[in-house]
Amino acid sequence: MDIAALIAWVVTALGGFYLLGTWIQRGGIRQQQSGTSRLPAPVIFGHFALAAIGLVVWIVYVVADKDALAWTAFGLLLPVALLGFVMLARWIPVRRERAAAAAAPGADGTVPAERHFPVAVVVAHGLFAVVTLVLVLLTALGIGGS
Repeated sequence: MDIAALIAWVVTALGGFYLLGTWIQRGGIRQQQSGTSRLPAPVIFGHFALAAIGLVVWIVYVVADKDALAWTAFGLLLPVALLGFVMLARWIPVRRERAAAAAAPGADGTVPAERHFPVAVVVAHGLFAVVTLVLVLLTALGIGGS
């Protein structure tokens, strides 16, 4: 189950990299100062950093098979999930605005960078994240074998 969790985590990370790259490419960092983006940079980069650290801890766990590492990775995933839900909650209104306004620019002529996120990638990222969290918890609990 530890390998399944690793695969799910890597797939989740790939989706996250795509979303982060889209946000940066579309000016998300610059939009923080103008208030156009609804996704705060500290939340985005905190989510990314904690998830990356957790993934490294999980890889070490898979190699070393130490229970404390599994629980550490799970503990890191909890704030990652919380930050992910915060971003999802802030992204949904932006997505609805896109549907309602057909991507009309904001007052300053720009659209939020996160408006360019493909729904399929957001949904897949979230679903794989939930699968990852569950698999890591089950592995840490010793359910399903290693």
